[in-house]
Parts: sequence; C-alpha cells; structure tokens
Amino acid sequence: QVQLVESGGGLVQPGESLRLSCAASGVIFNSAIMAWYRRAPGKQREFIAHITAGGWTKYADSVKGRFTISRDNAKNTVYLHMSSLRPEDTAVYYCNKLLNPLLWNQGTQVTVSS
Repeated sequence: QVQLVESGGGLVQPGESLRLSCAASGVIFNSAIMAWYRRAPGKQREFIAHITAGGWTKYADSVKGRFTISRDNAKNTVYLHMSSLRPEDTAVYYCNKLLNPLLWNQGTQVTVSS
C-alpha cells in the first residue's frame, strides 16, 4: 500500500519557523522527485518546491529564500523547513511525487497568525 503522511503543521506567529515532514511508505522513494505543495483557503493547490533524488532543488518564487526542502533517503522522508513565515503562508501543505503523483493525502495545516 502506497502512502504519504505529512506532519509538523501548527499555529505560529509571523516571522517564526516550522518544519514539515513527509514520510513515504510502499513507494520507490529513493529515485522519486519529491515535492511540496500547498492549498490556501479559496485557492487552488500550488507548487512550493521539489527535490530530486540527487538533491537538486527548485522553489516557487513566493517561498524562495525562506523555505528549504530536503530529504533523508534512509528514512524515506522529505522535509520542508519554513522560516520567516507570513500570514499568506497559511495553507494546508501536501507532499507528493512530482511525476506520476500518488493519491493526495489529507496534508498538514499551517496557520500563521498573530
């Protein structure tokens, strides 16, 4: 059974940091390009960042310089470290394969508010 489980979301104040995790099971993780996405209230899901098996990364302009994607192939886990969070970063965050995505999981809620 293929499964992706996101965790680490929560309520933070503007300017604070948060690290999200995505644990993958039953999927060929080590060779997959993994990505993070988010869906803000009333908006469509948008791409945030991806990381190749070799560690190359790409970011959306809206998070470049503030968010960092990383992966631990030994743990089948991909991370998203978010810093200098803004209220507009409030969204449900999801991870998935960039290519041939799997069924979307429920994601993890991040709320940035003072």
